Amino acid sequence: MYALRRRHPLLAPAATAAAVTALVAYVGAVDPNQHGHYPTCPFFYLTGLYCPGCGALRMIHALAHGHFAEAFGRNALLFCALPFLAVIFVRWTLRQARGRPRIITADPRLLWALFAVIITFWVLRNIPYFHVLAPT
Repeated sequence: MYALRRRHPLLAPAATAAAVTALVAYVGAVDPNQHGHYPTCPFFYLTGLYCPGCGALRMIHALAHGHFAEAFGRNALLFCALPFLAVIFVRWTLRQARGRPRIITADPRLLWALFAVIITFWVLRNIPYFHVLAPT
């Protein structure tokens, strides 16, 4: 496996891109708005509250069909995170192509900030005053 990675440094980014493309194509073709295609979020099923990921499949479906405003309404946090995820993917791909070692660690302050944003989003989307953050 290690020798394969050394010979083909873009194998992992290409496989990741293929998996994401297949996922988006599948969710774009199989509508999560219709009951019975996908399981219910276990957190929502047990508590009746939205988790940070609730609405993500419907957001991906809306994006696959070019409905950006609808996608934002489904899961605003994930929608806003997509450009950052794209930048991270491009940086990873470039590092792989140039043969540079992977950076495994991240600044702990960044991780704590990300954790705080996710928890804040999770709490706010379940408060009636912030109903705009709940998946539509």
